[in-house]
Amino acid sequence: MTAPRPPAQLEPYIRVLGPDLALRFLLRFGGAPVYFAANPKGRAMVSGILTDDQVRALAAMDLPRRVPTAKPWIARTLAAQGLSGNEIARRLHCSDVTVRKYLSEPAASPAEDPRQPRLF
Repeated sequence: MTAPRPPAQLEPYIRVLGPDLALRFLLRFGGAPVYFAANPKGRAMVSGILTDDQVRALAAMDLPRRVPTAKPWIARTLAAQGLSGNEIARRLHCSDVTVRKYLSEPAASPAEDPRQPRLF
Protein backbone atom coordinates (compact mmCIF):
# COMPACT_ATOMS: atom_id res chain seq x y z
CA MET A 1 0.00 0.00 0.00
CA THR A 2 1.29 3.43 -0.93
CA ALA A 3 -0.18 5.90 1.51
CA PRO A 4 -0.95 9.34 0.10
CA ARG A 5 1.14 12.25 1.27
CA PRO A 6 -0.52 13.84 4.30
CA PRO A 7 -1.34 17.53 4.40
CA ALA A 8 0.90 19.70 6.57
CA GLN A 9 -1.56 19.93 9.48
CA LEU A 10 -1.43 16.12 9.88
CA GLU A 11 2.33 15.65 9.78
CA PRO A 12 2.85 16.15 13.56
CA TYR A 13 0.24 13.49 14.31
CA ILE A 14 1.70 11.05 11.80
CA ARG A 15 5.26 11.68 12.98
CA VAL A 16 4.32 10.86 16.60
CA LEU A 17 1.67 8.18 16.08
CA GLY A 18 2.59 6.60 12.77
CA PRO A 19 0.18 6.47 9.82
CA ASP A 20 -2.08 3.64 11.05
CA LEU A 21 -2.61 4.95 14.57
CA ALA A 22 -2.93 8.52 13.28
CA LEU A 23 -5.71 7.35 10.97
CA ARG A 24 -7.55 5.69 13.87
CA PHE A 25 -7.03 8.77 16.03
CA LEU A 26 -8.34 11.14 13.33
CA LEU A 27 -11.40 8.98 12.69
CA ARG A 28 -12.23 9.01 16.39
CA PHE A 29 -11.32 12.57 17.43
CA GLY A 30 -11.24 14.59 14.18
CA GLY A 31 -13.21 17.82 14.37
CA ALA A 32 -13.34 17.91 18.17
CA PRO A 33 -11.20 19.81 20.64
CA VAL A 34 -8.72 17.58 22.46
CA TYR A 35 -6.46 18.45 25.36
CA PHE A 36 -3.09 16.70 25.52
CA ALA A 37 -1.80 16.76 29.09
CA ALA A 38 1.91 17.30 29.62
CA ASN A 39 1.63 14.86 32.54
CA PRO A 40 -1.12 12.38 31.58
CA LYS A 41 -2.83 10.38 34.30
CA GLY A 42 -4.49 7.83 32.00
CA ARG A 43 -8.03 9.13 32.55
CA ALA A 44 -8.49 11.14 29.34
CA MET A 45 -10.44 9.82 26.35
CA VAL A 46 -7.25 9.75 24.26
CA SER A 47 -5.74 7.31 26.76
CA GLY A 48 -7.91 4.62 25.21
CA ILE A 49 -5.80 4.55 22.05
CA LEU A 50 -2.63 6.54 22.85
CA THR A 51 0.16 5.74 25.27
CA ASP A 52 1.28 8.28 27.87
CA ASP A 53 4.49 8.88 25.89
CA GLN A 54 2.49 9.67 22.74
CA VAL A 55 0.24 12.07 24.69
CA ARG A 56 3.32 13.81 26.12
CA ALA A 57 4.87 14.11 22.66
CA LEU A 58 1.70 15.67 21.24
CA ALA A 59 1.42 17.98 24.26
CA ALA A 60 4.96 19.24 23.61
CA MET A 61 3.98 20.35 20.09
CA ASP A 62 2.21 23.58 19.33
CA LEU A 63 -0.94 21.93 17.92
CA PRO A 64 -4.31 23.59 17.48
CA ARG A 65 -6.83 22.61 20.12
CA ARG A 66 -9.25 21.17 17.55
CA VAL A 67 -8.09 18.00 15.80
CA PRO A 68 -8.34 18.33 12.00
CA THR A 69 -10.92 16.18 10.22
CA ALA A 70 -8.72 15.58 7.13
CA LYS A 71 -11.49 13.68 5.35
CA PRO A 72 -9.93 13.90 1.84
CA TRP A 73 -6.65 12.40 3.10
CA ILE A 74 -8.47 9.74 5.13
CA ALA A 75 -10.57 8.81 2.09
CA ARG A 76 -7.47 8.44 -0.09
CA THR A 77 -5.70 6.43 2.61
CA LEU A 78 -8.64 4.06 3.08
CA ALA A 79 -8.94 3.66 -0.71
CA ALA A 80 -5.23 2.77 -0.83
CA GLN A 81 -5.97 0.08 1.77
CA GLY A 82 -8.54 -1.40 -0.62
CA LEU A 83 -11.81 -0.19 0.92
CA SER A 84 -14.72 0.52 -1.40
CA GLY A 85 -16.16 3.99 -1.84
CA ASN A 86 -19.32 2.95 -0.02
CA GLU A 87 -17.38 1.64 2.99
CA ILE A 88 -15.29 4.82 3.09
CA ALA A 89 -18.48 6.91 3.00
CA ARG A 90 -19.87 4.98 5.96
CA ARG A 91 -16.69 5.46 7.97
CA LEU A 92 -16.49 9.18 7.20
CA HIS A 93 -20.23 9.76 7.68
CA CYS A 94 -20.57 11.39 4.28
CA SER A 95 -22.11 10.51 0.93
CA ASP A 96 -20.58 8.28 -1.71
CA VAL A 97 -20.64 11.31 -4.02
CA THR A 98 -18.39 13.20 -1.59
CA VAL A 99 -16.00 10.24 -1.42
CA ARG A 100 -15.80 10.08 -5.22
CA LYS A 101 -14.99 13.81 -5.21
CA TYR A 102 -12.23 13.29 -2.61
CA LEU A 103 -10.75 10.42 -4.62
CA SER A 104 -10.89 12.24 -7.95
CA GLU A 105 -9.13 15.37 -6.69
CA PRO A 106 -5.36 15.23 -7.02
CA ALA A 107 -3.54 15.63 -3.73
CA ALA A 108 -1.82 18.99 -3.53
CA SER A 109 1.88 18.83 -4.11
CA PRO A 110 4.01 20.26 -1.27
CA ALA A 111 4.90 23.35 -3.32
CA GLU A 112 1.28 24.14 -4.20
CA ASP A 113 -1.22 25.93 -2.05
CA PRO A 114 -4.72 24.62 -2.94
CA ARG A 115 -6.16 28.09 -2.28
CA GLN A 116 -3.94 29.66 -4.94
CA PRO A 117 -5.44 29.51 -8.47
CA ARG A 118 -3.19 28.41 -11.30
CA LEU A 119 -1.89 31.15 -13.57
CA PHE A 120 -1.44 29.02 -16.69
